[in-house]
Amino acid sequence: MKLIIQIPCYNEEATLGVTLSELPRQLPGIDTIQWLIINDGSIDDTVEVAKASGVDHIVNFHRNQGLAKGFMAGIEACLKAGADIIVNTDADNQYCADDIGKLIQPILEGRADIVVGARPIQQIKHFSPTKKFLQNLGSWVVRIASNTKIPDAPSGFRAISRDAAMQLNVFSQYTYTLETIIQAGQKDMAITSVPIRTNDYLRPSRLVKSIPAYIQRSIFTIIRIFMTYKPLRFFTILGSIPFTIGLILCFRWLILFFLGTPKSHVPSLILAAITMVIGFQLWVFGLVADLMAVNRKLLEDIQLRLRRREIEGANNHGISNWKSNSVKER
Repeated sequence: MKLIIQIPCYNEEATLGVTLSELPRQLPGIDTIQWLIINDGSIDDTVEVAKASGVDHIVNFHRNQGLAKGFMAGIEACLKAGADIIVNTDADNQYCADDIGKLIQPILEGRADIVVGARPIQQIKHFSPTKKFLQNLGSWVVRIASNTKIPDAPSGFRAISRDAAMQLNVFSQYTYTLETIIQAGQKDMAITSVPIRTNDYLRPSRLVKSIPAYIQRSIFTIIRIFMTYKPLRFFTILGSIPFTIGLILCFRWLILFFLGTPKSHVPSLILAAITMVIGFQLWVFGLVADLMAVNRKLLEDIQLRLRRREIEGANNHGISNWKSNSVKER
């Protein structure tokens, strides 16, 4: 059983050494543990710190690609390196590395495909009350959209089985955290959560530059993924709003007409017709999108087969046997 711990990095020379120094090299139930970093276009000494700390694999981006692309590049590299379990953590040492054993346990026991570490949000001192509220609210929305019970959706501390990692696709340019949970829930993967601890605050979050921007991007991500995986339900709900408004206006016009009011109320009747047509069109969009979703599922099945063939072929030819501090350029 091989575990690879991956860390997306962007100018992390100040904190990466501390983070790596606390990562385990041995865990019960695991034969081999390796470390991998994704150097996302860093212009400082992140790579030098990683090499000095004994990192086994380095994936290099020549320029900054963002957290989502870095995460997926790491997943791909881990799979090609023969990982049976992949643990993702942050370079700022936010998450307690001693909890990695607890994080991977449900996968080792066969109870889960993905495990998300749930932080004690209310006990984190550097989180403002507003951020705590928004973290909880965002997690609640993700639970509704994904039909899962993950209490801390934005947590980047997670373990992923080999089979689950092969099925993940991240479309967002912003972050992978919300999208992968919604995707896993919609694909009926076994996803669970375990409580984990956090370490002292080392640096401000690079992802949450401002609360309004974070909210906006998170909402767009949730809506986009919900449209992708539940298009019929999404457009049915969306179309029901104008259709219901139009229906109410239509009933109002009928009541006024039969009561014999002197005015014809033609504008209300026109507005009712327009809103009902809009609602009907959105329902049609939902049907078309649902048919396209069937095609997407077929393409994902083909992609999964091709990915398995490529990765297994790479493992069989010894590509996974990278030397220490090897660099893969992207």
